[in-house]
Amino acid sequence: MPKIKWTNKDFNVFKIDGLEQRMDALINHVRPKFHQLGDDFSTYFSSQLGEEFFPHVARHARRTVNPPKDSWVAFAPYKRGYKSLPHFQIGLWHSHLFIVLAIIYEAPQKNVMAERLLAHQSLFEQLPDDFIVSGDHMSPEAVSLGEAKEDKLEGLLLRLRDVKKGEFLIGRHLSKEQATKLSASELNQLTEQTFNNLLPLYNVIVGK
Repeated sequence: MPKIKWTNKDFNVFKIDGLEQRMDALINHVRPKFHQLGDDFSTYFSSQLGEEFFPHVARHARRTVNPPKDSWVAFAPYKRGYKSLPHFQIGLWHSHLFIVLAIIYEAPQKNVMAERLLAHQSLFEQLPDDFIVSGDHMSPEAVSLGEAKEDKLEGLLLRLRDVKKGEFLIGRHLSKEQATKLSASELNQLTEQTFNNLLPLYNVIVGK
């Protein structure tokens, strides 16, 4: 299968004014790439984790006024949705590419998931310091894992456990400049390497 290369045109979709105009560009230009990644990496996750994973490309169907500021394909072992489960994502903001493992506020068992992560914090020591962590999937902002290990990581996990809106995302951000310089093969390799690093965390989260 052909590998995906990201271009400036992909990122600049999120600078187009107007809901209809941005959605047209997103549907026609970016979404086919998410569908391709969905096919490729759902097979990867199914093979690596021993259960069938399904791709979920963001549809932004409920939007009536404000155009989407980001978009993505998510992966989870449930055909009808992913938000209630820990899930993997590949997506774009106008500024960067993200490749992450996410637990968002819709997950009903996120307090249990947080406790599992709190009990296995040594796993974070095995991840690259240039990985990022975030407590809000609606924001492009994040901090490096190296910085978070000093004083923020445990706080994010406690918030995930104790606060209804608490969330936790971990993975890699690549700036638009970094992402567009990489070849399709290099991007595919980096994406797979990032997910390889995140699989042990996922297994802890789901209690394997």
